[in-house]
Amino acid sequence: MADFIERLKHRYKTGSVMTRLIFINVFVFIVLKIINVIFTLFNIYAVDLITFLGVPSHIPLLMNRIWTLITYMFVHEGFLHLLFNMLWLYWFGQIFMQYFTGRTLGSLYVLGGLAGALLYVIAFNTIPYYTGMERGWMIGASAAVMAIVMGAAFYRPDVQLNLLFLGPVKIVYIAIFAFVLDFLSLGNPMNPGGHVAHIGGALLGYLFAIQYKKGKDITRWIGGAIDWFVGLFKPRRQAARMKVKHARHETDWEYNQRKHTEQEEIDAILDKLKQSGYSSLSSEEKRKLFDASKK
Repeated sequence: MADFIERLKHRYKTGSVMTRLIFINVFVFIVLKIINVIFTLFNIYAVDLITFLGVPSHIPLLMNRIWTLITYMFVHEGFLHLLFNMLWLYWFGQIFMQYFTGRTLGSLYVLGGLAGALLYVIAFNTIPYYTGMERGWMIGASAAVMAIVMGAAFYRPDVQLNLLFLGPVKIVYIAIFAFVLDFLSLGNPMNPGGHVAHIGGALLGYLFAIQYKKGKDITRWIGGAIDWFVGLFKPRRQAARMKVKHARHETDWEYNQRKHTEQEEIDAILDKLKQSGYSSLSSEEKRKLFDASKK
């Protein structure tokens, strides 16, 4: 058991941001389930953790529990809810990470979750259909995951996934289908808050992709905020007395642009390979194709 836990710790520490997000969501789910069992066994019903972790639709209560804007996107009550969210995060997160850094993925996850929470609160305090409902709380990573789905789909709409019984389908069609389903479910009394939040996260992801193509990264500020917060928990190291000149590191934008340019070059080489065969490639094109195959 100890070895298994150590392997999980190692996987978490060495894993990508996407892997860590999945770990966090699963860990929170397990911990809450354990606490719920303990509360049930000892007849503790006065404390409902969901009300302290989920986003409340009642604005005065939200102001007193502002942390719920973040915590709600890591909380799931049902196993299937957790499973499907993590599968979507894994599938589209892998595609997203081909063109962006893990920092950008984490930032979009949080920003998409915030957008979903904001639209949920606005809708349940302004739209007559929702204001007539009993006030409640919203939990789940769906809005955050939808932001990544839409961000990947509309940044690289030609990428395809092989679906069971359907074969290769462009991810942009999958994203649009999911969005339409949520939109048509807005009047459904089952999980009304969740569908509203999905719309908010999806719109944020779409905005991210469109703005990024224009050279604007709308997640940059949230990425800086996350770095600052994480830095609070890291031990400070004493600065070395010797001055060392460090090589300039790429910014997220420069890294993403380089990856995008490299991918376009490889796509062009593959098109040439299909049309004219391997012998038609220049030595430089063959080298680039060989290097790409090793990544």
